[in-house]
Amino acid sequence: MNLVDSSGWLEYLSDSKNAKKFAEAIENTEELLVSSINIYEIYKKILKEKDENTALQIIGLMRQAKVVDVTSSIAVQAAKLSYEKNIPMADSIIYTTAIVNEAIVWTQDIDFKGLDSVKYFAKK
Repeated sequence: MNLVDSSGWLEYLSDSKNAKKFAEAIENTEELLVSSINIYEIYKKILKEKDENTALQIIGLMRQAKVVDVTSSIAVQAAKLSYEKNIPMADSIIYTTAIVNEAIVWTQDIDFKGLDSVKYFAKK
């Protein structure tokens, strides 16, 4: 299973330099997980930069994958990870969601660099 971090989604959606690196994971919806935190982050960013209709269309695309909600168990594990590794809240929830679901995180967010089960691509 794969979970693409919001930075990867934004790269893919804007067809930027690293977009092709995230296409493999995003386009294989059978093996793709989406954290509800990713939906929040992407919706907010697209709403701010474009409009609500575009944001809703993109969320519809994301919902073609398996959406994983933040459970109390994920929240507690993420809080511990955030405390131990000094990782921001959203990133720790996304990472924990992936680990609990035995998925690989695809990202270009430096906060994930060096963590197990992460495919990190340096931002160009």
